[in-house]
Amino acid sequence: MTQAPERQRQDEQLAGKALLFDYRQAANPVRSGLTEPIPYRCWGPELHSQGPTAVLPLDLSAELGVKGPATSPGLAAHFIRIAAEEGVRAAANATSSLFFVLSGSGVCRSRHSGGSDREILWQQGDLFVLPAGGTPLLEAHTNSALYWVHDAPLLDYLGVTPSAPRFQATHYDAAWLQAELLELANQPGSSNSNRISLLLANRDLPSTRTVTHVLWAMFGIVPAGSTQAPHRHQSVALDLIITCQPGVYTLVGTELNAEGDIRNPKRIDWQSGGAFITPPGHWHSHVNESGEPAWLLPIQDAGLQTYLRSLDIRFT
Repeated sequence: MTQAPERQRQDEQLAGKALLFDYRQAANPVRSGLTEPIPYRCWGPELHSQGPTAVLPLDLSAELGVKGPATSPGLAAHFIRIAAEEGVRAAANATSSLFFVLSGSGVCRSRHSGGSDREILWQQGDLFVLPAGGTPLLEAHTNSALYWVHDAPLLDYLGVTPSAPRFQATHYDAAWLQAELLELANQPGSSNSNRISLLLANRDLPSTRTVTHVLWAMFGIVPAGSTQAPHRHQSVALDLIITCQPGVYTLVGTELNAEGDIRNPKRIDWQSGGAFITPPGHWHSHVNESGEPAWLLPIQDAGLQTYLRSLDIRFT
């Protein structure tokens, strides 16, 4: 039976976007010109150390070929600089927002999904996470700088908006974090550990043990004179350096040699208040050749990767 003209036009339109590729040419399209690899990149503390109130995205969207701002395909990191007695709106189409206070003090005002208002008082060293819903207002009592990471690039790629919060807003006090980490560092045997770190978790997310259902956060210390053995994972790491002295750095590379060291590594020198990105699947090792401990806060999309069972974390 001959198709009606209208049906034929519909079939032609439906087939108009169809393509076929040889498996060998398309099975791994992560390469320049197609799905762009995630690059190495560093940002210094000068971005947030002075100047007027501003939200400063660490934007790699042009290099990644994605909608921006984006620091990785699924996450966007920013520095937020707020002058005393001023405020900014942290607006994002995101399910998860994480804030770490580099300096200063203030209050975050936001709204519960039920409509009631919420306030989080923050000071230097505090960390807090917010779920979907509303646009938080950050008001500084003193000159302040914050590090902000959210998952809006992931939602933009999926073409979705969050319909409900997946966890409650949670505040991690600086004094508590520091005391718990120092206690861990002083335990017998900690000096032989691959990482001396605390993983921030949320009681609403017992299965992933992560700070939100998408984000993962590690509050860690690299003792003076130590070299941490390489490890890798399939989540992107957005590393914030809280404080360090000159002589602390990370070695990064894609392969190990027979001795378990990174072959032909790239060296990324740390700066207090700076940030850098570690691409997924790359081996990395933190080295502290200074005389003081260094403190760091990597943020990853490992909550999502853990849920997908694809994190694939490995140690030498």
